[in-house]
Amino acid sequence: MKLVILRTDIKTKKKVKKMKPIFNNHPIISKWSIDTEDIDNVLRIEAEDNLDEDEVKKLVIENGFYCEDLPDII
Repeated sequence: MKLVILRTDIKTKKKVKKMKPIFNNHPIISKWSIDTEDIDNVLRIEAEDNLDEDEVKKLVIENGFYCEDLPDII
């Protein structure tokens, strides 16, 4: 199991709804969520180990949203 956590600009439920069929129909993604209450609008994905993080970023960007790695805070 692989966990991918990304910062996005997906800020509303309407925007989350736009991404829903893309993530739900992805053959490798088993579970996903977008926290629209978080300042970073965090996209959290649980998937099989062979998920390509760059592919996820590309999917988000191709659908008109911003996406980047969430920096670690120490």
